[in-house]
Amino acid sequence: MKRIGVFCAASDLLEPTFYEEAYALGVWMGNQRLTLVYGGANSGLMEAVARGVHEGGGHIVGVVPRILEERRRESIYLDEIIRCEDLTERKTIMQEQSDAFLALPGGIGTLDEVFTVMASASIGYHVKPVLLYNSSGFWNDLFEWFSRLDRQHFINRPLSDYLHEVRSLSDLARLLSV
Repeated sequence: MKRIGVFCAASDLLEPTFYEEAYALGVWMGNQRLTLVYGGANSGLMEAVARGVHEGGGHIVGVVPRILEERRRESIYLDEIIRCEDLTERKTIMQEQSDAFLALPGGIGTLDEVFTVMASASIGYHVKPVLLYNSSGFWNDLFEWFSRLDRQHFINRPLSDYLHEVRSLSDLARLLSV
């Protein structure tokens, strides 16, 4: 696993702990010489993780939709830019470019990205792991909901085939085999 697609919030209004965790993750990724593949924005957890990867010596690929480019919202830390038309195309490119997916806390966009890669894995479009970084319990309610879906037989392929909870960088290292 060398190219990690990261989904996370672009908000600058979160509790400081979220930015600290995103930055620490980025530094760890950089130290492991992993490539960050993400949405390329210069705000929120997206910028925190990119800054960490940059300072840790990793490589950063930004998949930047036209609207972010027009609004001059691209991160200064991008080593490589893949331009795309919209969020749908960005998700497709990120799926192609990533060996695994990691979701940090985020909102509607992050959920959309997570559900897209999970749906693709559930029907066999890819066998890449989908990891939810849950160090602060952010994803607890979603994991409970997934359990309910599974108990009620709304999920045909076991989530454990591709979905994993990550609570620490050591969990992440184990799941990515780095």
